[in-house]
Amino acid sequence: MYDVGMCEDIVNIDISDAVIRQMQERSGSKRPKMSYLLMDMLQMDFPDAHFQVVLDKGTLDAILTDEEEATLAKVDKMFAEISRVLQVGGRYLCISLAQAHVLKKAVEYFSQEGWVVRVHQVAGSGDKQQFVLPVFIYVMTKFRKIPGSAPQILEICPEEQDKPMRVESAERLVAAVKDRQHYALLCSQLSKTPCREQVSLDLCNKESGRPRYTLHVVDSPSVKPSRDNHFAIFIIPQGRETEWLFGTEEGRRQLAASAGFGRLVTVALHREQHYEGMAGIQAELSGKVMELAPPGLPARQQVPFLSVGGDIGVRTVRHCNTSPLSGDYVVEDVKGDGTCYFRRLIFLRNRNVVQSEVRLLASTPLPGQKKRRKDKKKPSSAEPPAAIDKSYLCCEHHKAMVAGLCLLGDPNPLPGDKAGSGRLCRGKACVPIPIPHVAILVIDASMLEVATRWFGFSQGDRMRVHISDGLDYVAKLAAEAPAQYDAIMFDVDSKDLTVGMSCPPPAFVEKPFLQKVKTILKPEGVFVLNLVCRDAQLKESVLATLREVFPLLYVRHIEGEVNEILFCQPSPKGRRDPTELGARARVLEGVLREPGRPWDNSYVLADMLQAVKIL
Repeated sequence: MYDVGMCEDIVNIDISDAVIRQMQERSGSKRPKMSYLLMDMLQMDFPDAHFQVVLDKGTLDAILTDEEEATLAKVDKMFAEISRVLQVGGRYLCISLAQAHVLKKAVEYFSQEGWVVRVHQVAGSGDKQQFVLPVFIYVMTKFRKIPGSAPQILEICPEEQDKPMRVESAERLVAAVKDRQHYALLCSQLSKTPCREQVSLDLCNKESGRPRYTLHVVDSPSVKPSRDNHFAIFIIPQGRETEWLFGTEEGRRQLAASAGFGRLVTVALHREQHYEGMAGIQAELSGKVMELAPPGLPARQQVPFLSVGGDIGVRTVRHCNTSPLSGDYVVEDVKGDGTCYFRRLIFLRNRNVVQSEVRLLASTPLPGQKKRRKDKKKPSSAEPPAAIDKSYLCCEHHKAMVAGLCLLGDPNPLPGDKAGSGRLCRGKACVPIPIPHVAILVIDASMLEVATRWFGFSQGDRMRVHISDGLDYVAKLAAEAPAQYDAIMFDVDSKDLTVGMSCPPPAFVEKPFLQKVKTILKPEGVFVLNLVCRDAQLKESVLATLREVFPLLYVRHIEGEVNEILFCQPSPKGRRDPTELGARARVLEGVLREPGRPWDNSYVLADMLQAVKIL
């Protein structure tokens, strides 16, 4: 500071006489205005309000080694002396590694005194420095204490060039610093050794603090690094982050291997944020992603940014709201692979899972209506939604659930039969499905409104919706009208994220309730269950319970997904040869895939309605 001309009137104090002598000898005549005094900072000899700045070069870290009562009392005395010798408007600058208990003590003390508290990160893991952990400076600006409960001013500057960000509490400020420390440790580890497991982290918006990018670091041991394939960044197009290839560990591992890079960082974009195209994202991320570079990356190596089709995709939020049962949710239109567009329902408590999805039809003018001119205004989000393609099922597990209907009716195929009452036919193969009426049970009334407004759902004489808890509804039916349903389907979302089973909630697969389900099912009927369970022990327990209640059980795993579709029948007489069952299922799924079919397949809303469907 003295040598660069920032300040010459500098007073240095230390409790060690040897240190004072060494510093006096070192400065000597080179810094005549700088003085060195033997003094204890816990009891300084300076008058009140004598200094504009007090600079602490690690003393607080050295004193506050623990949180014992005697140590805290010593720190309080130190802070009180600093406050006494500082002028109003003066600053206490403390260089620190910002251990959690040290930072918390300093922030709480000075914020309660009415001072403005700001924490700057001045050195990061990417700097050539002695420590792996970043270095911080606490900047405490002295103000006169205002009587009463004046609002605390707490700020953090994560990078030197950043504007200060306001935080609401001392705990949040400590947490923000801890995030920076964890990030520094992570970068240090990644720069030295390949990561055995995928590492994920969020980069947040500097102004709002909300996640802006979600990064996954994937190393491919099978790839032999050369100069050009050490490292790459893959930008996932908006709206496609939930796809298997981008949204699962196995998918990202396959993506990294097929891309042929030793380390691939996938980048998912968040729906609440605005992005200025691929070039803007690349400019924003270039410096940050280099901190995640693998060991052995050649100096000044240019790192490629990859994507699908070279763009960042299209995502348009059509509707957002809050449900008392489901929490915050959004309805959004996204561009899929190629020219297809899809509409999705996302519950924000689990934003990486698509609750419901339908394909949108290309907008066509009505008869006698002229096409919209290119120079006209684009339709606003307030206009009616685009038409829903009801001939298409987006989710593979829904196709499999509907395929379970092939267990109903005559087990023998009827070659040459045409599409008629109660039958689905394709070519010369026909699958009977005697289902005259459909009852849909939904617990969340707001989801019925969403389905009707945004997903083209409509009720009719053959299909009605009941707003009720599925557990209560089935229990009531079992007591009043047993053996009346040909098929029962469960596709019920669980709100409890602490259980290793996200579909259905545990209460729906307990033995007493399953026995009630069996009671209202006809002897020749079928019970279809979508099971999503990552806990192997829990899943085996669920399967064991199902086998106790239903003597005939088929299991179909959905490739690339956690979903398993269970087909349960109350009578072993309905057993069919697996080859025949597979053939009948393929016929039915083939019919579902045919475009433009006139029949109403509104069951695409099953996942969105979070309901028990009774057909």
